[in-house]
Order: sequence, then C-alpha cells, then structure tokens
Amino acid sequence: MIGRAFAMRNSVSFALVLMTIVAPPMRSAAAQVDGPRVPAASAIGESNPAAFRFCRIRFRTSPAGDGNGWYVDYPRADVNLSLRLSQLTRTPIDQTGEGDPVHVVVTLTDAELFQCPFVMMTEPGGADFSDQEAAQLRRYLLKGGFLWADDFWGSRAWEWWSREIGKALPTAEYPIIDLPMTHPLSHMLFDIRDIPQIPNIGLWEQRHITSERGADSPRAYARAILDRAGRVVVFMTFDTDFGDAFERESESPDYFQRFSVPAYAIGANVILYAMTH
Repeated sequence: MIGRAFAMRNSVSFALVLMTIVAPPMRSAAAQVDGPRVPAASAIGESNPAAFRFCRIRFRTSPAGDGNGWYVDYPRADVNLSLRLSQLTRTPIDQTGEGDPVHVVVTLTDAELFQCPFVMMTEPGGADFSDQEAAQLRRYLLKGGFLWADDFWGSRAWEWWSREIGKALPTAEYPIIDLPMTHPLSHMLFDIRDIPQIPNIGLWEQRHITSERGADSPRAYARAILDRAGRVVVFMTFDTDFGDAFERESESPDYFQRFSVPAYAIGANVILYAMTH
C-alpha cells in the first residue's frame, strides 16, 4: 500500500494530482532500441545548465552478467520522471524548443558526462566496465556527480554489479551500505518509510507478485556508496524496478496507484538530493 512506503505532506492531494496528470502513452521502449541512441553533443551544450536534465548511461552488457541492457525503460521512464519532477516540485527541467523534457544518453567516456549532475543506469547487473570507463566514472562521482542504479535482481546480479562498481570505487575505500531511512535523502520532500518492491508490470498483472527472482529477491533494498565527506554518490535500488513504475505509469490504474505513486515520491527525493548535494 502507498501509505506503507512513504508519508507525504498533503498525501491525498499528491495522489489526486498525479491521477490527473498521467501522460498519454509514448512509443514502447522496444521500438527505440534500434533507433538513435546517443544524441549529438549539442543536445547538452545548448540546454539550460541551471535546469534538471535526465541523463542515462549507455553501457556494454556482458552475457555472463544478469541484465537486459542499458535501454530498458528508455525513453518513457526518462521523460515521465522529468515531467513528474516539474509537476510535483518547483525544480525547473530542461526543455527542447518544442517544450519536451531534455533527456540525453551518454557513455562513461563522453566528456558530456560531466555536464550531468545526475545519471541513471537500468539493469546494471550485466554492466561491463573497461578500465577507462571505471576511471572516468570514479572521476565523475568524486567531482560531484550522482549515479542511480536501478532494476537488478537476485544474488547473481548483485555480485556482478558489486564487482563492476568496485572497479570505480573499491569497496575497501568506499563500502556499500544499506541506506537507513533516517538519511536526508529519504526526507528531501517526501518522508520515505521504506523502499517498495516494484515488479515489472507484466509480472504484476499476470501473477500479482512482486519478487522477480522468487526466494532470491524476497524484498527491496536501498543501498548506497558515500564519498569521504558523507555524500551519497551512488544510490542503488536493488530487487525492485523503479524504471517500470515510471515507464508504464499510464497502462494500469492499479499498477499506477500501487507502484508509480510511491516511486515518484522517492524519485523526486533522489533527484532533489542529487541536485543539492
């Protein structure tokens, strides 16, 4: 239930507002996979540096890992989260000349990475970082960047991801912690009580369960890596799928109420934290 996941100032109004602003469906992410993946560099350079822009990491996926690729939930999740942020907060979002949210795709070796105060990776359980990519990611994070890694499930994906992120931030220096709900990130705008386990919409509609890996993913976790000043530089939502809650928000009222509403509250908190720390 929504109330178990978070408490909000004016929570009823929040839900009502969200129900009235659901965007019309966009083309499916699958239709975008073979299309243009990386915008021209000018897509960032011409945008408003003071406004929020959604940046997604394009990365290689290893068949030995557990992930379906960087483009899962792309681009609907990117656009919808940007729109909801602008509607739920006073945060300005970067817009195209047509008024659409600016969302860009960057690789870890792109210079434009450093123009993104916030980046997201989906299904990082199969990510395969080169030494150059790991070094660039480390520089980005320790210079003030923020990474949200979402939608990876089970022990195999966790072990793989732990190794890959460890190439950039070795655990001996930067241990992975379970982020307590008392952390400021959980109270930026909405008061978060726990992290909901969000399944992909197909699993929910077919079986009404939330665990995508059965006993190997019994509950959702919020984990983090902090820099030496105590700032969260990597936020990880493990055994849960926030991207689907953003992407598929308009396809099922039940899925929306149960999963998209709390997901947007947490998403707003994450972005506000990333933009202010």
